[in-house]
Amino acid sequence: MSDTPFGFGLPPEEPDDGDKGKKKDPTEGGQSAGGPGNPFGFGPGAGGDNPFAAMFGSMNPNDLGAAFQQLGQMLSYEGGPVNWDMAKQIARQTVSQGTSDGTKDASVGPAERTAVDEALRLADLWLDGVTSLPSGSVSTVAWSRAEWVEASLPAWQQLVDPVAERVGAAMGDVLPEEMQAMAGPLIGMMRSMGGAMFGQQIGQAVGVLAGEVVGSTDIGLPLGPAGKAALLPLNVAQFGKDLSVPQDEVRLYLALREAAHQRLFAHVPWLRSHLFGAVESYARGIKVDTSKLEDVVGQFDPSHPEQLQDALQQGMFQPEDTPEQKASLARLETALALVEGWVDAVVHEAAKSRLTSSDALRETMRRRRASGGPAEQTFATLIGLQLRPRRLRDASRLWASLTDARGLEGRDALWAHPDMLPTAHDLDDPDGFVHHEQADFSELDKMLGEAAKGPQKSTGDDKPVEGGESAEDKGDEGGTENGKDGRDR
Repeated sequence: MSDTPFGFGLPPEEPDDGDKGKKKDPTEGGQSAGGPGNPFGFGPGAGGDNPFAAMFGSMNPNDLGAAFQQLGQMLSYEGGPVNWDMAKQIARQTVSQGTSDGTKDASVGPAERTAVDEALRLADLWLDGVTSLPSGSVSTVAWSRAEWVEASLPAWQQLVDPVAERVGAAMGDVLPEEMQAMAGPLIGMMRSMGGAMFGQQIGQAVGVLAGEVVGSTDIGLPLGPAGKAALLPLNVAQFGKDLSVPQDEVRLYLALREAAHQRLFAHVPWLRSHLFGAVESYARGIKVDTSKLEDVVGQFDPSHPEQLQDALQQGMFQPEDTPEQKASLARLETALALVEGWVDAVVHEAAKSRLTSSDALRETMRRRRASGGPAEQTFATLIGLQLRPRRLRDASRLWASLTDARGLEGRDALWAHPDMLPTAHDLDDPDGFVHHEQADFSELDKMLGEAAKGPQKSTGDDKPVEGGESAEDKGDEGGTENGKDGRDR
């Protein structure tokens, strides 16, 4: 995948094939002029006599009116910080071009749908024995790459908008205050261009990711609709192509990971909002280097909008070095590590006695994440987050140790509330967390339950009801004795 899917710079140039100065035929295998490599239609490779050809693709004179209309819509965009219509369009264009190995997207056939459905259902059965969380899959689905793009865009919008909002606001604030009142149209145009710029970059990134992801939870977040377990048959086949592992085993192992994620997000109701809220909290602490942005705007050449993209890529925005920002980063990284570590641990437990290649598949997945898989690259280039492989491995060991020490129920009970989960410090010392004395909340639960029922009624002869005390007996002590609530436990 691209080294900087959300890097706000120009995508990689086409390989030098010796045809410098020649226009590529859009029917040939190379990327057409309308590809996402130069979405704004200016600068190198823009299409010679037609400066908009790179954005709108090959067109005849009859299409020129529609091209200008689309350009006008882009510059007049008044929506949120990202032009998601453009993002969707470019993502689908990227998918249609195929991956670097020449694999093209294709509709999912009946046989592939059946294989995916059977794998996900079998995976759920295997997981029943290794986790106390019930199935989280209401339905199963086999997606093409284009279908994954459609299904995941709402989640990407929730993830990316907070970051884009910070950068977009800064683009409108670089002018002096006395000029802003007179430069309303210019500010609006800059924000429209910013929305289009983010839309172009995010669209290409999502399109590239669509060629790699194998399900709806590859980055440790639920990108698809709730309760819908999904696999991409084409990408599953590509994942296992060079592993010398039977395709059925590859599909089952990846189905186990998808089904395990679905259980976690379905039955830990606070988890999704916790993770997405941490991203938003982190985004609020991003600061924009306005001095650099002012320099870029002052020297801005409308024929080379990539200058603004390059500036954004080269350290235009960075996190505030504040305790709040560090806490947001630690909270998000730790939570993601715990999610991935739990999935890794339970999938390994379910697969180790059933799939002969489970160890090899597990290590392949870990290396994929460590060497720049979808999660690492997406978060690293989106808002500077690094998911260190050491954290993922430590989290997996911690969950496995908790299984041995406390059993399935005791391990999975930690997901009841975020305050019960291991912290970053606990990942450094897994044994210390596993073997420390568990807090007993049973007494507090009973007291809260009794309080919710309201005051107990008297029997009429000033005697306490069975199991309780009269109001007179309670006195100033509130019915407590030696730290108890008046009952023997």
